[in-house]
Amino acid sequence: MKFKTIISIFACVLLLGACTDLSETLYDKVKSSDYGKTPGEIETIVGRAYSSLRGGAADGVNYYPTCEFVFFMTSVASDECVIPTRTGGDWFDQGVYLELHRHTWTADNAKIWAAWKYCYGGIASTNSIIYQVQQSGLDEETARPIYAELRGLRAYYYYKLLDIYGNVPLDTSYVVDPASGLPGTSSRAKVYEFIESELLQNIDYLPQNAYGRFTKDAANLLLARLYLNSEVYVERARWNDCLAACSKISGALEADYFANFKQENQNSKEIIFSIPYDGKMGTIGNYLASMTYHYEQRWAFSATGNFQWCANGISAQPGLYSAFDENDIRRKSILVGPQIDLRTGSTIIMPASGNPLDYTEEIDDIENAAQNCGGRLAKYEDKEGDSWERDYDMVLMRYAEVLMMQAECYVRLGDPASARPFVDQVRRRAGLGTPESIDLQFINDELRKEFVFEDHRRTDNIRFGDFFGEWWEKGSSGKHTALFPIPQPEIAKNSKLIQNPGY
Repeated sequence: MKFKTIISIFACVLLLGACTDLSETLYDKVKSSDYGKTPGEIETIVGRAYSSLRGGAADGVNYYPTCEFVFFMTSVASDECVIPTRTGGDWFDQGVYLELHRHTWTADNAKIWAAWKYCYGGIASTNSIIYQVQQSGLDEETARPIYAELRGLRAYYYYKLLDIYGNVPLDTSYVVDPASGLPGTSSRAKVYEFIESELLQNIDYLPQNAYGRFTKDAANLLLARLYLNSEVYVERARWNDCLAACSKISGALEADYFANFKQENQNSKEIIFSIPYDGKMGTIGNYLASMTYHYEQRWAFSATGNFQWCANGISAQPGLYSAFDENDIRRKSILVGPQIDLRTGSTIIMPASGNPLDYTEEIDDIENAAQNCGGRLAKYEDKEGDSWERDYDMVLMRYAEVLMMQAECYVRLGDPASARPFVDQVRRRAGLGTPESIDLQFINDELRKEFVFEDHRRTDNIRFGDFFGEWWEKGSSGKHTALFPIPQPEIAKNSKLIQNPGY
Protein backbone atom coordinates (compact mmCIF):
# COMPACT_ATOMS: atom_id res chain seq x y z
CA MET A 1 0.00 0.00 0.00
CA LYS A 2 1.30 3.42 -0.88
CA PHE A 3 2.27 5.42 2.18
CA LYS A 4 1.66 9.15 2.20
CA THR A 5 3.18 11.34 4.86
CA ILE A 6 0.03 13.32 5.46
CA ILE A 7 -1.04 14.35 8.94
CA SER A 8 -4.06 12.69 10.45
CA ILE A 9 -6.62 15.16 9.12
CA PHE A 10 -5.96 14.09 5.54
CA ALA A 11 -5.15 10.48 6.26
CA CYS A 12 -8.67 10.18 7.60
CA VAL A 13 -10.08 11.56 4.37
CA LEU A 14 -8.16 9.04 2.28
CA LEU A 15 -9.28 6.15 4.45
CA LEU A 16 -12.90 7.18 4.23
CA GLY A 17 -12.77 8.02 0.52
CA ALA A 18 -13.14 4.43 -0.69
CA CYS A 19 -16.50 3.68 0.86
CA THR A 20 -18.04 6.85 2.25
CA ASP A 21 -19.87 9.75 0.63
CA LEU A 22 -17.81 12.80 1.60
CA SER A 23 -20.14 15.42 0.16
CA GLU A 24 -21.41 18.36 2.17
CA THR A 25 -24.47 16.43 3.37
CA LEU A 26 -22.50 13.74 5.22
CA TYR A 27 -22.65 15.50 8.56
CA ASP A 28 -26.43 15.05 8.68
CA LYS A 29 -25.85 11.34 9.23
CA VAL A 30 -24.29 12.14 12.62
CA LYS A 31 -25.96 15.06 14.35
CA SER A 32 -23.67 17.86 15.47
CA SER A 33 -25.06 17.38 18.95
CA ASP A 34 -23.65 13.84 18.97
CA TYR A 35 -20.31 14.32 17.23
CA GLY A 36 -17.69 17.03 16.85
CA LYS A 37 -17.15 17.91 20.48
CA THR A 38 -13.43 17.14 20.66
CA PRO A 39 -10.44 18.37 18.62
CA GLY A 40 -9.93 14.84 17.29
CA GLU A 41 -13.52 14.58 16.08
CA ILE A 42 -13.30 18.05 14.57
CA GLU A 43 -10.22 16.97 12.60
CA THR A 44 -12.16 14.18 10.92
CA ILE A 45 -14.93 16.63 10.03
CA VAL A 46 -12.50 19.21 8.62
CA GLY A 47 -10.98 16.50 6.42
CA ARG A 48 -14.14 16.57 4.32
CA ALA A 49 -13.28 20.07 3.15
CA TYR A 50 -10.05 18.79 1.62
CA SER A 51 -11.78 15.83 0.01
CA SER A 52 -13.88 18.34 -1.94
CA LEU A 53 -10.72 19.34 -3.83
CA ARG A 54 -11.02 16.04 -5.70
CA GLY A 55 -14.34 17.16 -7.21
CA GLY A 56 -17.07 14.82 -8.30
CA ALA A 57 -19.98 14.38 -10.69
CA ALA A 58 -23.61 15.51 -10.62
CA ASP A 59 -26.34 16.54 -13.06
CA GLY A 60 -24.52 14.61 -15.77
CA VAL A 61 -21.46 16.88 -15.42
CA ASN A 62 -18.02 15.66 -14.35
CA TYR A 63 -16.11 18.25 -12.36
CA TYR A 64 -12.98 16.38 -11.37
CA PRO A 65 -10.10 18.90 -11.27
CA THR A 66 -7.72 16.62 -13.17
CA CYS A 67 -10.09 16.35 -16.11
CA GLU A 68 -13.00 18.49 -17.26
CA PHE A 69 -12.45 21.37 -14.84
CA VAL A 70 -8.74 21.92 -15.32
CA PHE A 71 -7.69 20.85 -18.79
CA PHE A 72 -10.96 20.36 -20.56
CA MET A 73 -11.86 24.00 -20.09
CA THR A 74 -9.15 26.40 -18.99
CA SER A 75 -6.22 24.83 -20.85
CA VAL A 76 -8.19 24.21 -24.04
CA ALA A 77 -9.18 27.89 -23.99
CA SER A 78 -5.48 28.83 -23.76
CA ASP A 79 -2.63 28.49 -26.28
CA GLU A 80 -1.56 25.25 -24.61
CA CYS A 81 -3.98 22.40 -25.35
CA VAL A 82 -6.62 21.28 -27.81
CA ILE A 83 -9.16 18.48 -28.02
CA PRO A 84 -9.60 17.91 -31.73
CA THR A 85 -12.49 15.95 -33.13
CA ARG A 86 -10.94 12.66 -34.20
CA THR A 87 -11.76 10.69 -37.34
CA GLY A 88 -15.24 9.27 -37.07
CA GLY A 89 -16.50 12.06 -34.81
CA ASP A 90 -14.78 10.90 -31.64
CA TRP A 91 -14.57 13.74 -29.08
CA PHE A 92 -16.90 16.04 -30.98
CA ASP A 93 -19.33 16.07 -28.03
CA GLN A 94 -21.73 18.61 -29.53
CA GLY A 95 -18.79 20.85 -30.39
CA VAL A 96 -18.08 22.00 -26.82
CA TYR A 97 -14.31 21.55 -27.14
CA LEU A 98 -14.12 23.32 -30.48
CA GLU A 99 -16.05 26.21 -28.92
CA LEU A 100 -13.55 26.41 -26.08
CA HIS A 101 -10.59 26.37 -28.43
CA ARG A 102 -12.05 29.00 -30.75
CA HIS A 103 -13.47 31.20 -27.98
CA THR A 104 -16.98 30.87 -29.36
CA TRP A 105 -18.47 29.33 -26.22
CA THR A 106 -21.90 30.10 -24.87
CA ALA A 107 -23.45 29.94 -21.41
CA ASP A 108 -24.86 26.51 -22.29
CA ASN A 109 -21.42 24.87 -22.63
CA ALA A 110 -21.37 22.03 -20.08
CA LYS A 111 -17.63 22.33 -19.46
CA ILE A 112 -18.09 25.91 -18.33
CA TRP A 113 -20.72 24.68 -15.89
CA ALA A 114 -18.27 22.04 -14.58
CA ALA A 115 -15.90 24.65 -13.17
CA TRP A 116 -18.77 26.43 -11.42
CA LYS A 117 -19.97 23.19 -9.85
CA TYR A 118 -16.43 22.33 -8.74
CA CYS A 119 -15.88 25.63 -6.95
CA TYR A 120 -19.30 25.96 -5.36
CA GLY A 121 -19.25 22.30 -4.34
CA GLY A 122 -16.08 23.04 -2.39
CA ILE A 123 -17.54 26.23 -0.94
CA ALA A 124 -20.71 24.42 0.17
CA SER A 125 -18.56 21.80 1.86
CA THR A 126 -16.46 24.34 3.76
CA ASN A 127 -19.53 26.37 4.74
CA SER A 128 -21.25 23.30 6.14
CA ILE A 129 -18.15 22.32 8.13
CA ILE A 130 -17.70 25.83 9.50
CA TYR A 131 -21.32 25.67 10.65
CA GLN A 132 -20.78 22.33 12.35
CA VAL A 133 -17.67 23.58 14.15
CA GLN A 134 -19.65 26.62 15.30
CA GLN A 135 -22.30 24.30 16.74
CA SER A 136 -19.73 22.07 18.45
CA GLY A 137 -19.07 24.35 21.41
CA LEU A 138 -15.32 24.06 20.86
CA ASP A 139 -13.43 26.77 22.75
CA GLU A 140 -12.30 29.79 20.75
CA GLU A 141 -8.56 29.13 21.05
CA THR A 142 -8.91 25.58 19.71
CA ALA A 143 -11.39 26.55 17.01
CA ARG A 144 -9.47 29.56 15.63
CA PRO A 145 -6.88 27.62 13.56
CA ILE A 146 -9.63 25.30 12.30
CA TYR A 147 -11.63 28.27 11.04
CA ALA A 148 -8.45 29.70 9.47
CA GLU A 149 -7.87 26.57 7.42
CA LEU A 150 -11.46 26.33 6.29
CA ARG A 151 -11.68 30.00 5.36
CA GLY A 152 -8.33 29.79 3.55
CA LEU A 153 -9.52 26.82 1.53
CA ARG A 154 -12.77 28.61 0.75
CA ALA A 155 -10.75 31.62 -0.44
CA TYR A 156 -8.92 29.27 -2.83
CA TYR A 157 -12.23 28.28 -4.43
CA TYR A 158 -13.32 31.90 -4.63
CA TYR A 159 -10.04 32.80 -6.32
CA LYS A 160 -10.81 30.26 -9.03
CA LEU A 161 -14.27 31.79 -9.46
CA LEU A 162 -12.79 35.29 -9.55
CA ASP A 163 -10.37 34.25 -12.28
CA ILE A 164 -12.85 32.28 -14.38
CA TYR A 165 -16.17 34.15 -14.00
CA GLY A 166 -15.30 37.38 -12.20
CA ASN A 167 -18.74 38.40 -10.96
CA VAL A 168 -20.17 35.65 -8.76
CA PRO A 169 -22.29 35.21 -5.63
CA LEU A 170 -20.50 35.46 -2.29
CA ASP A 171 -22.01 32.91 0.06
CA THR A 172 -20.45 32.22 3.46
CA SER A 173 -23.46 30.77 5.25
CA TYR A 174 -24.67 27.20 5.47
CA VAL A 175 -28.26 27.93 6.43
CA VAL A 176 -30.28 29.69 3.73
CA ASP A 177 -32.32 32.61 5.03
CA PRO A 178 -35.89 32.06 3.76
CA ALA A 179 -36.43 35.82 3.70
CA SER A 180 -33.49 36.64 1.43
CA GLY A 181 -33.12 33.33 -0.44
CA LEU A 182 -30.16 32.64 -2.70
CA PRO A 183 -27.45 35.32 -2.92
CA GLY A 184 -27.18 37.50 -6.00
CA THR A 185 -24.14 38.42 -8.05
CA SER A 186 -21.27 40.26 -6.36
CA SER A 187 -18.94 42.39 -8.47
CA ARG A 188 -15.48 41.14 -9.34
CA ALA A 189 -14.01 43.92 -7.19
CA LYS A 190 -16.02 42.79 -4.18
CA VAL A 191 -14.99 39.16 -4.66
CA TYR A 192 -11.36 40.30 -4.94
CA GLU A 193 -11.64 42.25 -1.68
CA PHE A 194 -13.28 39.28 0.05
CA ILE A 195 -10.46 36.91 -0.93
CA GLU A 196 -7.76 39.33 0.18
CA SER A 197 -9.50 40.00 3.49
CA GLU A 198 -10.08 36.29 4.23
CA LEU A 199 -6.44 35.46 3.62
CA LEU A 200 -5.03 38.39 5.60
CA GLN A 201 -7.33 37.76 8.55
CA ASN A 202 -6.45 34.08 8.83
CA ILE A 203 -2.89 33.66 7.64
CA ASP A 204 -1.30 33.92 11.09
CA TYR A 205 -3.40 31.02 12.36
CA LEU A 206 -2.57 28.61 9.54
CA PRO A 207 -0.09 25.73 9.94
CA GLN A 208 3.45 26.36 8.76
CA ASN A 209 4.22 22.94 7.34
CA ALA A 210 1.52 20.34 6.74
CA TYR A 211 1.45 18.42 3.47
CA GLY A 212 -1.89 18.44 1.70
CA ARG A 213 -3.30 21.24 3.84
CA PHE A 214 -3.76 24.96 3.32
CA THR A 215 -0.70 26.45 5.03
CA LYS A 216 0.83 29.89 5.55
CA ASP A 217 2.89 29.39 2.39
CA ALA A 218 -0.20 28.43 0.40
CA ALA A 219 -2.03 31.51 1.66
CA ASN A 220 0.85 33.82 0.78
CA LEU A 221 1.16 32.26 -2.66
CA LEU A 222 -2.56 32.72 -3.26
CA LEU A 223 -2.20 36.36 -2.19
CA ALA A 224 0.73 36.72 -4.58
CA ARG A 225 -1.42 35.34 -7.42
CA LEU A 226 -4.16 37.80 -6.52
CA TYR A 227 -1.72 40.73 -6.62
CA LEU A 228 0.07 39.50 -9.77
CA ASN A 229 -3.23 39.54 -11.65
CA SER A 230 -4.66 42.58 -9.86
CA GLU A 231 -4.43 44.78 -12.94
CA VAL A 232 -6.70 42.29 -14.76
CA TYR A 233 -9.08 41.71 -11.86
CA VAL A 234 -9.57 45.27 -10.55
CA GLU A 235 -7.54 47.47 -12.93
CA ARG A 236 -4.94 48.26 -10.26
CA ALA A 237 -1.35 47.05 -10.51
CA ARG A 238 0.11 45.64 -7.27
CA TRP A 239 3.54 44.38 -8.27
CA ASN A 240 5.22 45.41 -5.01
CA ASP A 241 2.51 43.72 -2.98
CA CYS A 242 3.11 40.55 -4.97
CA LEU A 243 6.82 40.77 -4.18
CA ALA A 244 6.07 41.26 -0.49
CA ALA A 245 3.83 38.18 -0.40
CA CYS A 246 6.46 36.11 -2.22
CA SER A 247 9.15 37.15 0.28
CA LYS A 248 7.18 35.44 3.06
CA ILE A 249 7.08 32.05 1.31
CA SER A 250 9.62 29.40 2.25
CA GLY A 251 10.68 26.68 -0.13
CA ALA A 252 13.22 25.38 -2.60
CA LEU A 253 13.40 23.81 -6.03
CA GLU A 254 13.78 20.08 -6.48
CA ALA A 255 17.02 19.28 -8.31
CA ASP A 256 15.01 17.08 -10.67
CA TYR A 257 12.13 18.94 -12.33
CA PHE A 258 10.12 15.74 -12.74
CA ALA A 259 10.43 14.81 -9.06
CA ASN A 260 7.39 17.06 -8.62
CA PHE A 261 5.36 14.80 -10.88
CA LYS A 262 6.42 11.31 -9.79
CA GLN A 263 3.84 8.93 -8.43
CA GLU A 264 5.41 9.43 -5.00
CA ASN A 265 5.52 13.20 -5.40
CA GLN A 266 4.30 13.79 -1.85
CA ASN A 267 8.02 13.69 -1.01
CA SER A 268 8.79 16.77 -3.10
CA LYS A 269 10.20 19.71 -1.12
CA GLU A 270 9.01 22.07 -3.86
CA ILE A 271 5.28 21.38 -3.63
CA ILE A 272 3.41 23.94 -1.52
CA PHE A 273 -0.17 22.77 -2.04
CA SER A 274 -1.53 19.69 -3.77
CA ILE A 275 -4.49 17.34 -3.98
CA PRO A 276 -3.40 13.96 -2.55
CA TYR A 277 -4.54 10.88 -4.40
CA ASP A 278 -4.03 7.18 -3.78
CA GLY A 279 -5.83 4.82 -6.14
CA LYS A 280 -5.40 1.92 -3.73
CA MET A 281 -7.34 3.86 -1.10
CA GLY A 282 -10.23 4.53 -3.46
CA THR A 283 -9.66 8.21 -4.24
CA ILE A 284 -11.29 8.98 -7.56
CA GLY A 285 -11.04 11.49 -10.39
CA ASN A 286 -7.31 11.46 -11.15
CA TYR A 287 -7.51 10.19 -14.69
CA LEU A 288 -6.09 12.90 -16.94
CA ALA A 289 -3.43 10.55 -18.35
CA SER A 290 -6.17 8.19 -19.47
CA MET A 291 -7.73 11.05 -21.44
CA THR A 292 -4.64 11.89 -23.50
CA TYR A 293 -2.97 8.69 -24.75
CA HIS A 294 -4.09 6.61 -27.73
CA TYR A 295 -6.28 3.57 -27.15
CA GLU A 296 -3.32 1.24 -27.78
CA GLN A 297 -0.81 3.12 -25.59
CA ARG A 298 -0.88 0.34 -23.00
CA TRP A 299 1.52 -1.74 -25.11
CA ALA A 300 4.17 0.98 -24.81
CA PHE A 301 4.08 0.64 -21.02
CA SER A 302 3.56 -3.09 -20.61
CA ALA A 303 4.28 -6.18 -22.70
CA THR A 304 1.22 -7.79 -21.12
CA GLY A 305 -1.03 -4.76 -21.57
CA ASN A 306 -1.06 -4.13 -17.82
CA PHE A 307 -1.95 -0.46 -18.18
CA GLN A 308 -5.26 1.38 -18.16
CA TRP A 309 -7.15 1.78 -21.44
CA CYS A 310 -6.90 5.35 -22.75
CA ALA A 311 -9.40 7.56 -24.57
CA ASN A 312 -7.20 9.43 -27.11
CA GLY A 313 -8.46 12.92 -26.33
CA ILE A 314 -6.58 16.00 -25.17
CA SER A 315 -3.33 16.96 -26.92
CA ALA A 316 -0.74 19.71 -26.93
CA GLN A 317 -1.44 22.47 -29.42
CA PRO A 318 0.76 22.49 -32.51
CA GLY A 319 3.78 24.71 -31.88
CA LEU A 320 4.01 24.00 -28.17
CA TYR A 321 6.53 21.16 -28.38
CA SER A 322 8.78 23.00 -30.83
CA ALA A 323 8.73 26.09 -28.61
CA PHE A 324 11.03 24.25 -26.20
CA ASP A 325 14.78 24.28 -26.74
CA GLU A 326 16.03 20.79 -27.66
CA ASN A 327 18.13 20.77 -24.46
CA ASP A 328 15.24 21.81 -22.25
CA ILE A 329 14.37 18.82 -20.02
CA ARG A 330 10.84 20.18 -19.62
CA ARG A 331 10.22 19.27 -23.27
CA LYS A 332 9.72 15.70 -22.04
CA SER A 333 6.37 16.85 -20.63
CA ILE A 334 5.05 16.33 -24.17
CA LEU A 335 5.16 12.88 -25.75
CA VAL A 336 5.83 12.83 -29.50
CA GLY A 337 7.26 10.21 -31.85
CA PRO A 338 6.76 6.49 -32.47
CA GLN A 339 5.43 4.35 -29.62
CA ILE A 340 7.23 1.04 -29.32
CA ASP A 341 5.23 -2.12 -28.73
CA LEU A 342 6.99 -3.97 -25.90
CA ARG A 343 5.65 -7.26 -27.24
CA THR A 344 7.38 -6.93 -30.59
CA GLY A 345 9.97 -4.17 -30.35
CA SER A 346 8.32 -2.47 -33.33
CA THR A 347 6.03 0.55 -33.49
CA ILE A 348 2.49 -0.05 -32.23
CA ILE A 349 -0.05 -0.36 -35.05
CA MET A 350 -3.34 1.52 -34.79
CA PRO A 351 -6.05 -1.06 -35.63
CA ALA A 352 -8.51 1.39 -37.17
CA SER A 353 -6.12 2.62 -39.87
CA GLY A 354 -3.31 0.07 -39.87
CA ASN A 355 -0.82 2.93 -39.51
CA PRO A 356 1.95 3.14 -36.92
CA LEU A 357 1.24 4.99 -33.69
CA ASP A 358 3.61 7.91 -34.16
CA TYR A 359 2.52 11.02 -32.29
CA THR A 360 3.02 14.12 -34.40
CA GLU A 361 3.26 17.67 -33.11
CA GLU A 362 1.10 18.87 -35.97
CA ILE A 363 -2.63 18.20 -36.16
CA ASP A 364 -3.86 17.82 -39.72
CA ASP A 365 -7.47 18.94 -39.17
CA ILE A 366 -9.02 20.10 -35.91
CA GLU A 367 -12.42 18.79 -37.04
CA ASN A 368 -11.17 15.47 -38.43
CA ALA A 369 -7.83 14.70 -36.85
CA ALA A 370 -6.00 11.41 -37.38
CA GLN A 371 -5.77 9.31 -34.24
CA ASN A 372 -2.02 9.89 -33.81
CA CYS A 373 -2.11 13.67 -34.29
CA GLY A 374 -0.99 15.86 -31.41
CA GLY A 375 1.68 15.53 -28.73
CA ARG A 376 0.38 13.92 -25.56
CA LEU A 377 0.39 15.20 -21.98
CA ALA A 378 3.13 13.17 -20.30
CA LYS A 379 4.27 15.39 -17.45
CA TYR A 380 3.19 13.11 -14.62
CA GLU A 381 4.82 9.71 -14.26
CA ASP A 382 3.16 6.73 -15.95
CA LYS A 383 4.24 3.13 -15.51
CA GLU A 384 3.17 -0.45 -15.93
CA GLY A 385 0.28 -1.42 -13.70
CA ASP A 386 -1.31 2.01 -13.61
CA SER A 387 -5.07 1.93 -13.18
CA TRP A 388 -7.69 4.48 -14.20
CA GLU A 389 -7.22 6.38 -10.92
CA ARG A 390 -3.59 7.49 -10.77
CA ASP A 391 -1.58 7.61 -7.55
CA TYR A 392 0.36 10.85 -8.01
CA ASP A 393 -0.81 13.97 -6.21
CA MET A 394 -2.02 16.82 -8.37
CA VAL A 395 0.23 19.86 -7.95
CA LEU A 396 -1.65 23.10 -7.31
CA MET A 397 1.23 25.27 -6.10
CA ARG A 398 4.99 24.83 -6.11
CA TYR A 399 7.98 27.01 -5.29
CA ALA A 400 9.04 27.63 -8.90
CA GLU A 401 5.95 29.81 -9.22
CA VAL A 402 7.21 32.02 -6.40
CA LEU A 403 10.51 32.55 -8.24
CA MET A 404 8.83 33.35 -11.55
CA MET A 405 6.33 35.74 -9.97
CA GLN A 406 9.19 37.71 -8.45
CA ALA A 407 11.03 37.78 -11.77
CA GLU A 408 7.94 39.03 -13.59
CA CYS A 409 7.24 41.74 -11.03
CA TYR A 410 10.79 43.10 -11.23
CA VAL A 411 10.61 43.23 -15.03
CA ARG A 412 7.27 45.03 -14.87
CA LEU A 413 8.77 47.49 -12.38
CA GLY A 414 11.59 48.27 -14.82
CA ASP A 415 14.32 46.35 -12.96
CA PRO A 416 15.16 43.27 -15.08
CA ALA A 417 18.55 42.90 -13.38
CA SER A 418 16.81 42.00 -10.13
CA ALA A 419 14.76 39.39 -12.00
CA ARG A 420 17.83 37.46 -13.15
CA PRO A 421 18.64 35.52 -9.93
CA PHE A 422 15.11 34.12 -9.83
CA VAL A 423 15.05 33.17 -13.50
CA ASP A 424 18.52 31.64 -13.27
CA GLN A 425 17.37 29.05 -10.74
CA VAL A 426 14.50 27.89 -12.93
CA ARG A 427 16.54 27.87 -16.14
CA ARG A 428 19.53 26.05 -14.65
CA ARG A 429 17.34 23.21 -13.51
CA ALA A 430 15.90 22.97 -17.01
CA GLY A 431 19.45 22.59 -18.35
CA LEU A 432 19.56 26.07 -19.89
CA GLY A 433 21.32 29.37 -19.44
CA THR A 434 19.62 32.74 -19.05
CA PRO A 435 19.81 35.14 -22.02
CA GLU A 436 21.41 38.54 -21.75
CA SER A 437 18.09 40.35 -22.04
CA ILE A 438 15.10 39.56 -19.83
CA ASP A 439 11.87 41.20 -20.91
CA LEU A 440 8.16 40.44 -20.59
CA GLN A 441 8.11 38.32 -23.73
CA PHE A 442 10.86 36.15 -22.28
CA ILE A 443 8.97 35.82 -18.99
CA ASN A 444 5.79 34.89 -20.86
CA ASP A 445 7.61 32.22 -22.87
CA GLU A 446 9.31 30.84 -19.77
CA LEU A 447 6.02 30.57 -17.88
CA ARG A 448 4.55 28.60 -20.78
CA LYS A 449 7.35 26.05 -20.50
CA GLU A 450 7.88 25.82 -16.75
CA PHE A 451 4.19 25.35 -15.92
CA VAL A 452 3.06 23.45 -18.98
CA PHE A 453 -0.11 21.44 -18.21
CA GLU A 454 -0.44 22.87 -14.67
CA ASP A 455 -3.53 25.04 -15.29
CA HIS A 456 -1.64 28.34 -15.40
CA ARG A 457 -1.75 29.19 -19.05
CA ARG A 458 -5.16 30.79 -19.55
CA THR A 459 -4.50 33.22 -16.68
CA ASP A 460 -1.05 34.04 -18.08
CA ASN A 461 -2.46 34.52 -21.59
CA ILE A 462 -4.93 37.08 -20.26
CA ARG A 463 -2.37 38.92 -18.13
CA PHE A 464 0.07 39.21 -21.06
CA GLY A 465 -2.67 40.06 -23.56
CA ASP A 466 -2.14 37.00 -25.80
CA PHE A 467 -5.57 35.62 -25.05
CA PHE A 468 -7.37 37.87 -27.49
CA GLY A 469 -5.04 37.36 -30.47
CA GLU A 470 -4.82 34.65 -33.08
CA TRP A 471 -3.21 31.25 -32.66
CA TRP A 472 -3.53 27.85 -34.30
CA GLU A 473 -7.10 27.39 -35.58
CA LYS A 474 -8.33 30.38 -33.54
CA GLY A 475 -9.09 33.88 -34.71
CA SER A 476 -9.04 37.02 -32.59
CA SER A 477 -11.54 37.14 -29.75
CA GLY A 478 -13.31 39.95 -27.93
CA LYS A 479 -12.17 41.32 -24.58
CA HIS A 480 -15.31 39.92 -22.95
CA THR A 481 -13.85 36.41 -23.33
CA ALA A 482 -11.45 37.15 -20.46
CA LEU A 483 -14.42 35.99 -18.39
CA PHE A 484 -16.50 32.92 -19.04
CA PRO A 485 -20.27 33.35 -18.94
CA ILE A 486 -22.27 32.47 -15.86
CA PRO A 487 -23.59 28.97 -16.70
CA GLN A 488 -27.15 29.08 -18.00
CA PRO A 489 -28.38 26.27 -15.68
CA GLU A 490 -27.34 28.42 -12.69
CA ILE A 491 -29.15 31.48 -14.01
CA ALA A 492 -32.24 29.32 -14.50
CA LYS A 493 -32.08 28.32 -10.82
CA ASN A 494 -31.31 31.77 -9.43
CA SER A 495 -32.90 34.84 -11.01
CA LYS A 496 -30.63 37.11 -8.96
CA LEU A 497 -27.59 36.14 -11.05
CA ILE A 498 -26.48 38.68 -13.64
CA GLN A 499 -24.87 37.41 -16.81
CA ASN A 500 -21.38 38.70 -17.66
CA PRO A 501 -21.16 41.33 -20.43
CA GLY A 502 -20.89 39.99 -23.96
CA TYR A 503 -23.05 36.95 -23.36
